[in-house]
Amino acid sequence: MCGRFTQSSSLDEIAAALEVAKMVADKSRPRYNIAPTQDVAAVRETSGEREMRVLKWGLVPAWAKDVEIGSRLINARAETVTEKPSFREAFKRRRCLIPSDGFYEWKREGTRKQPYYFQMKDERPFAFAGLWERWEGKGQMVIESCTILTTAANEVLAPVHDRMPVIIAPENYEPWLDMRQSATDQLLPLLRPYPAAEMTSFPVSVAVNNPRSEGAELIAPFINSQ
Repeated sequence: MCGRFTQSSSLDEIAAALEVAKMVADKSRPRYNIAPTQDVAAVRETSGEREMRVLKWGLVPAWAKDVEIGSRLINARAETVTEKPSFREAFKRRRCLIPSDGFYEWKREGTRKQPYYFQMKDERPFAFAGLWERWEGKGQMVIESCTILTTAANEVLAPVHDRMPVIIAPENYEPWLDMRQSATDQLLPLLRPYPAAEMTSFPVSVAVNNPRSEGAELIAPFINSQ
């Protein structure tokens, strides 16, 4: 799964990397510990141009009776995304990119879980494959939300966790965001493990375990002095 990630690059840097034409997102601060149900910047295509806006992490399908369902739908498995009622329509019609520059996973080491940070070797921003939904409630209440797709772990992830977020390569941004493309046989091949040769990882402080923790120190390599 993917349960915690960073958007520490400036949104201007992310917008340039993802060729965003329109910004409707909070540019106030870098984020080093994004947790489920929080707001995240996401990129989708509207009227032929890419826009970045804020979505709630945790998909709330349009048909949902309870918005709390979003806390259980932070990830969608690539292997079943075309079958699950919560995701299949969004996969056809509401795909997005969720920019990031790194994410966390935890490895059990004895009686404790050690967090690891995963990023590109050159530390560049990248993008998760995402789906989004619009939910409308009483009193003109509107929630736009998203989920991150996951797939089998590559060789960098496998020693820590058996799943990883789907990372879309830049050359595939256009077909992923193009809502005229709904053929699953064209889209499913994009949902594969990202090449391990381009990624790296290292242990970080357990401070990241607290979703209220923030700051660049969270992605500093952790050295165990014991």
